[in-house]
Amino acid sequence: MTEQPQYQPPTDQPTSPAYGAPAAPMTPEQERNWATLSHVVPLVAMVLSAGTLGFVGSLVIYLMYKDRGPFVRQHAANSLNIQIITGIVLLISFPLMIVLVGFFTYGLALLFAFVIHIIAAVAANKGDWYSPPFTPSFVK
Repeated sequence: MTEQPQYQPPTDQPTSPAYGAPAAPMTPEQERNWATLSHVVPLVAMVLSAGTLGFVGSLVIYLMYKDRGPFVRQHAANSLNIQIITGIVLLISFPLMIVLVGFFTYGLALLFAFVIHIIAAVAANKGDWYSPPFTPSFVK
């Protein structure tokens, strides 16, 4: 039996990073920008969809940038926590609409999320660490 030569990849082509390789860390300015966007994008989506799609924006930014820096991770997690608590209150508000209280709680939940996202976006833009009030930490 003859031994076959092993495959040797061509050396003239550049090699790409391995699949799943960790992403490069961001600069502080990039972290501030993405931390701000982690609050602004869900805010806009929430306003345009009556509170139902803000969660998607928070989740996408959290999943994409959570490992790129601690500042953007904390703000993206806070944004996602705001959206989770808002979603819970909105779900509770639907059955309460039968007794008309739900209309009030639905609007109050959206107003709460709107104000907290604005405050958090301003804090992120200034480079401040911010923890939203009345918001449990579901995502850390």
